[in-house]
Formats: sequence, structure tokens, C-alpha cells
Amino acid sequence: MTSRRPTVAGKAVRGVLVTLLLIFTLFPFYWMVASALDGRAGQSDLPWPTSPTLENFRYVLTDGGFGTFLKNSLMVALATVLISSLLALLASVGVARFRFRGRTSVLLMVLVVQMVPLEALVIPLFVQVRDLQLLGTLTGLVVVYTALALPFGIWMLRGFVAAVPVELEEAAYLDGASWGRMFRSILFPLVAPGLVATSIFSFITAWNEFVFAMTMLGAESQKYTVAIGLRSFFGLNANDWGSIMAGSTIITVPVMIFFIAVQRRLASGLTSGAVKG
Repeated sequence: MTSRRPTVAGKAVRGVLVTLLLIFTLFPFYWMVASALDGRAGQSDLPWPTSPTLENFRYVLTDGGFGTFLKNSLMVALATVLISSLLALLASVGVARFRFRGRTSVLLMVLVVQMVPLEALVIPLFVQVRDLQLLGTLTGLVVVYTALALPFGIWMLRGFVAAVPVELEEAAYLDGASWGRMFRSILFPLVAPGLVATSIFSFITAWNEFVFAMTMLGAESQKYTVAIGLRSFFGLNANDWGSIMAGSTIITVPVMIFFIAVQRRLASGLTSGAVKG
């Protein structure tokens, strides 16, 4: 049976379609950056800066207080990643390696929690954070984001832990390795791709989230994250589009660079978890 090779016309059509798709996908990002570099942003319909300047970025990072918002977001995101990854890994080891009464119910609850709309969790989590006396603090926000990231992390990492042969751990135990040594030298390296994948999702969620941050922080403007801080450039009668686009670029570019740098590990982690789980 002979395979049909694509014709020149077919390749040309495919190339045009891919080009159009890329333009459609990347044009909003280009418009955002171009507006951020335009001193007259929002006053021109041309798709390029008519008055190129870096003043919008300077204003956002200094007078606009975005440096503080960036620091807050970075602390919250990193703390969320570290805490949720550790708890998810320990919980996934528990449900994958040990047999106990209610184990199936725990896995089912983890799966059900992922199906609940986030809007339905705002009030329950607000009440819990209030009872812990953590409203208006970054610690309370970390608690909320950790609770949101745990279900996905546990379900994701469970597949990786279950894929590790028990015989490897038993052999290490017979050789005299402690549980800590087995966890550090055998289990952790094998589940590292899944841990990277869950960490990326936790970071992006904590970095971009708005509703929970606004609800938990309230009027504590010095504790605002970048998602809330961007709102300060919207006015009642007019919007500072140059600052808005500069702030949006500052928020977006680090995440894009980070995602591009780890996309291969992310893809392999997602595929391995889906196949082995």
C-alpha cells in the first residue's frame, strides 16, 4: 500500500492556514505590547506605536506601585507551589501506596472537588479564612490557593506514584535504606516530571487569579497582587490604556518565558501521568 504524499498546493494551503492561525493567536499579545510602548495608547487605531516610549513601564513600576504588587504575587505564587506540591506528593503517596478504609471515597472526593465551579467556593473559603483570622493577609491567600491546587495535584501525582514499581522500594529497604532515603533517592526522581507539571499549574493559578485575591485581601492595598493592582489603572470615566497594557505585559511576559522554558517537561509529565495512571 503506497502512502500519498502531500502536493505542493496542499502544502501551500496548510502553510497559509497555519500562518493565519498564528496571526489570529498572537495578534492580541502584539497589540498589548505595542500599546504598552505607545505614549498615545488608546488615541490611535494604528497597529503600531505612534509615539514609542518606555514611560508607561516606568510609571507602572514606580508611581503605580506595581513593584510591590509583583513582590506580593511572587511570594504568594512560590509559597503556593512549595506547600501544595509537598502536600500533594505526600497525599498521593498515601492513596497510591497504602490500603485503608475510605480510600476510594477520598479519591472520589478529590475528583468531585475539581468539578465544583470556583465561584461556588468563594464564600466557604472566605468563612474559613475569616475564622483563622487571616483576612487581609498574604498568608490567608496562600492557604486559599493551596486548597485550590491540592485536588489537581493529588490526582495528577497519584498516577506517577502508582507507576513506580513497589519492588524498587522493597529492594532498597532490603539493602538497608530508610524510608526517607527511599523517598529521596527512588520515589522523588521518578515522580519529578509530574511534580513539575503540577507546580506549573499551581504557579499560573496563583499568579493570575483575581476573584479570591480581591475577596480575601479587601482594602489592604499594600498586600494586593498584580491581578488586583492592574485594576487601579481603570478609572470611572477614562482608562489609562498605556499603563494598563504595560502592566498586562509585565504580568504576561514572565509567565510566557517560564512556560516556554519548561513546556517540554510539562508535556512529557502530562502524557506520562495520563498513560501510567
